[in-house]
Amino acid sequence: MSYKDFFDFEIVKASAQSSARAGLFTTPHGIIETPIFMPVGTNSAVKMMTFDQVRATGAQIILANSYHMYLRAGCELVKSAGGLHGWMNWDKPILTDSGGFQVFSLAKLRKITPDGVHFQDPKNGSKHFISPEISMKIQEDLGADIIMAFDECAPYPCDYKQARSALDKTKAWLERCFEAHKNYNQALFPIVQGAFFDDLRKESAEFVSKFDAVGYAIGGVSVGEPTDVKNHITEITAPLLPFNKPRYLMGVGTPVDLINGIKFGIDMFDCVLPTRNARHGTFFTYQGNKIIKNKQYENDFTPLDENCNCYACKNHTKAYIRHLYKTQEATAATLLSMHNIHFLLNLVKDLRRSIIDGTFESYSAQLLEGFENQS
Repeated sequence: MSYKDFFDFEIVKASAQSSARAGLFTTPHGIIETPIFMPVGTNSAVKMMTFDQVRATGAQIILANSYHMYLRAGCELVKSAGGLHGWMNWDKPILTDSGGFQVFSLAKLRKITPDGVHFQDPKNGSKHFISPEISMKIQEDLGADIIMAFDECAPYPCDYKQARSALDKTKAWLERCFEAHKNYNQALFPIVQGAFFDDLRKESAEFVSKFDAVGYAIGGVSVGEPTDVKNHITEITAPLLPFNKPRYLMGVGTPVDLINGIKFGIDMFDCVLPTRNARHGTFFTYQGNKIIKNKQYENDFTPLDENCNCYACKNHTKAYIRHLYKTQEATAATLLSMHNIHFLLNLVKDLRRSIIDGTFESYSAQLLEGFENQS
């Protein structure tokens, strides 16, 4: 038995003018049409939404956070419920991150060693330790289809010495992750690091490519760097990864980032942005981001976006949703979350279709013009 008994990736069509490609990614819980955006369910729930509402957006796969699930509710409890799929009653694919990014973002509450990371729970002060082996055990118990290697994410900005040190630990930890992980029905994705240094990114990409993994991820972006820097790192790194395997750009989720990422050859994306924006009253449109509380929408009886067919756009107006937001009704955040997630999923679906019919370059350029010239 091997990973090939549970996973497969087929490139249906590749663009002739760019690195964009449309694929089919087979997992134990279903086939994912790529490129795909993955809504984030940090604590085993997508904020402000039921899973029926998540399904209605067209979501094919969601992400859960192993660090948060390890602290609360606890991996043993989730395992006893049948893993995340049983715990959440979600029958489609799930991806869990390793918890590395959350641990390293704790700043003064953690200590990084060659063995792993000692840290304190910021909520109650309890002390914990996660190593590559423990991360694999946590994610085994959670039972996601795709799990991530335990890595160190260098901050932005950082100097070369700091980036070098983080990459060296990431490489050593990756070997330990693969040694510890034995479940063939879980795909372990290595993560490319190297901060914002081209030579380190190349070294990391070449190193992870030596592992016969189901797929590969690019981490360490969307950590405060300018957009042009993020685009550069993605553009130079993606082609260094195996062509016939899915490529995942971690933590990226603006419409412009998705378009550019797909152009550079990325297949999978995740981000908390659509639901976080929604809770703050911001919604996506094909003319850029808009803010629902603005007075211009007080008497606006049109949908959030004229080209969207999500539940919110089919059933409610900007004026109504603005009223809910201004009166602090939680339903406003729910409707905006449904719209924002549906918007991104519909965007990548349309981009996938354009790759297949050979119009990706012209279609993506047209979309970028609308997003970047926000009204």
